[in-house]
Amino acid sequence: MKLPSIGIEQQDVDVLLSPTAYKEIFLDHIKQAKTRIYITALYLQDDEAGREILTALYRAKVQTPTLDISIFVDAHRAQRGLIGQKTQLGNRAMYAEFAQKHQVNINFYGIAVKPKELLGVLHLKGIVIDDMLLYSGASINNVYLHQHNNYRLDRYYLIRSTALAKCFCQYLVINFIESGVAIRLTDTIPITKKQKKIQSKKTRAIVKRADYQFAEVNKTSAIQITPFAGCGSRRNQLNHQVCQLIKDSTESIVLFTPYFNLPRAVTKQLTLALKRGVKITVIVGDKTASDFYIADPERFSLIGIIPYIYEQILRKFLKRWQKFVNSGQLVFKLWQDEGNSYHLKGLVVDETKHLLTGSNLNPRAWGLDLENGLLLQDPTQQLLAGFQQELASICQHTRDITSYKQIDSQRDYPLKPRKLLARLSMSKVDRLLKRFL
Repeated sequence: MKLPSIGIEQQDVDVLLSPTAYKEIFLDHIKQAKTRIYITALYLQDDEAGREILTALYRAKVQTPTLDISIFVDAHRAQRGLIGQKTQLGNRAMYAEFAQKHQVNINFYGIAVKPKELLGVLHLKGIVIDDMLLYSGASINNVYLHQHNNYRLDRYYLIRSTALAKCFCQYLVINFIESGVAIRLTDTIPITKKQKKIQSKKTRAIVKRADYQFAEVNKTSAIQITPFAGCGSRRNQLNHQVCQLIKDSTESIVLFTPYFNLPRAVTKQLTLALKRGVKITVIVGDKTASDFYIADPERFSLIGIIPYIYEQILRKFLKRWQKFVNSGQLVFKLWQDEGNSYHLKGLVVDETKHLLTGSNLNPRAWGLDLENGLLLQDPTQQLLAGFQQELASICQHTRDITSYKQIDSQRDYPLKPRKLLARLSMSKVDRLLKRFL
């Protein structure tokens, strides 16, 4: 089945290789913006990087008063700090502070996809500046933008397309603003639980049937792009496309995921692909490269068990399919770079189909969060050189895993994680956790 698409050329796509380059491009395009800036992210954090971006946005608005600037973040995350920083009032306080300080207006919208953060969040990604889309799985804070010593690596693509930029903005306007479900975050009065519950019910009904609307243009272009959005396990276009890409693969698959906890449907399709001879390369973060990893044993808490659960899932998968690892058909690369973290997602199939997405390709993304993605179909492989450069940059910090025995078993873990894993396993809570991770 041929997908509706928007055509672009090779020169319309730039692949950025680092969070530093991503931040520089982001700030540079803000300075040059003439008509609109629409930012969608899980959160825009109250820290140095977040404040630098907001300062640049207000400066651009003062310079060009007609500039339409709207920021869409998850409503739950907007009202709390990072994990372990309970004293924070939340990012909403920063938005209100900036709004009160400046004479120009920037729209800050909170989207409550579910009544509670645990049950699902706004996980859409994409920054539209004029007719350019800057797409990455990254949110906006110090570590994602490499503000200080540490960084969280993601994938970063800049795509120039008027039609694509327009349809991303229309999705936000129609489904969140015109529908009335977007919550204004510059009010100093906190969003009540009742308000979030009412808004999330409306939002959930909208996003389950919403998709990107666009007119097909440039059908003869070398590269064709189709955007997808999805929320929930049923009738989810993005989830369906992930499975379809793997199902249609004939030669090779490269899969990026920060957390190895694949949905059953994905595992099934990967298994079938292996059995029909497709070479599969999985690039995943080491447990120490997880944003949930707690290095200090004295500070270890419940949230810190997550990387260990992921690692045991990975070990079991490798053990089951060791024969494909031995033959070289299944390649696992583990990413680790000192104290930095890994947040890459997406698929590359047969070196001609590239799926860029913010989805972590895990059960939570599959069934709870609102996600989006871009499929770039490139039958003449014009994007291949850029992707190979990206891959080489990523693989500078990976090591090949040739046996499941190279992955730590539970008995290799420090005392606190080992004891907690044992308790979770005995109570079968670990099965429940895997659905929400």
